[in-house]
Amino acid sequence: MKFISALMAFVMIALGTTVAADGTSILFIGNSFTYGAGSAVRFHRADTVTDLNNEGNGGVPALFKSFTAQAGLDYDVYLETRGGSGLEFHLENKLGVIGRRPWDTVVMQGQSTLDFDKPGDSAKIIRTSRQMADFLHGRNPKVEMYLMATWSRADQTYPAKGAWFGKPIEAMAQDVRAAYDKAAAGAPSVKSVIPVGEAWMRAMQAGIADPNPYDGVEAGKINLWTYDHYHASAYGYYLEALVIFGSLTGRDPRSLGENECSAYELGLARPDVRKLQQIAFEQLGSAVTPAPLVVPSPSSPERCGR
Repeated sequence: MKFISALMAFVMIALGTTVAADGTSILFIGNSFTYGAGSAVRFHRADTVTDLNNEGNGGVPALFKSFTAQAGLDYDVYLETRGGSGLEFHLENKLGVIGRRPWDTVVMQGQSTLDFDKPGDSAKIIRTSRQMADFLHGRNPKVEMYLMATWSRADQTYPAKGAWFGKPIEAMAQDVRAAYDKAAAGAPSVKSVIPVGEAWMRAMQAGIADPNPYDGVEAGKINLWTYDHYHASAYGYYLEALVIFGSLTGRDPRSLGENECSAYELGLARPDVRKLQQIAFEQLGSAVTPAPLVVPSPSSPERCGR
């Protein structure tokens, strides 16, 4: 920990003269749950965002960029991600990249089980969230930071080897949210926790998404997980991006409409898009301003800016 603290101090001094670029900048720090592993979302509109690791990822940040552009908002979107990692990896290896500029907004996400060695233990996410928040706040005291609480993993719930085996599918998401709440409380500069995992649970409880892919996906329901029952499907990442969009902008996700461009490009069915937008709106509640449903004209290269 002393090494990380010293490294943070060195990077902050070395980069202290960096000038922020014009416009609203947003950085996503995370792993495969951020860059969209296991689905077409991973490389979706990668040319519209900047991958600081030059790995060609678009992912959820590109979905967010697409939503905000359609809503008439201007965000300069970046991502710094590494599969299978928690915030400790970024603290130990990527502060030189992350600290290149004083970000306006940052969305952070740790390892999906909270701790590789002690699944469900909140100590590491509490500690690393505070360290990262301190570093980012040092670069820009006005930065708005968010923690993103992720979803229950079916592969950690239904197979006997899973850390949440024998518990209801809601349990992992609830544990992750509780840990992120503690992390936010321990890092006063963090604005709020984005409730992605709870939105997934809401979709299952509403009968829109199937809660157990191991026994087959019920007809008429969405599978929010991809083939490994761990990462998200395009539908799962789409719901993630909707919740982030509403959390950061205060805009009603339903205002994007069933003809939303990225959903069309990814091949998502319009009735399902409408349902997921409704779920995101309900999950966010008073955090967004309700707006009448907007159903734009059918998607086209001209309207979608492609």
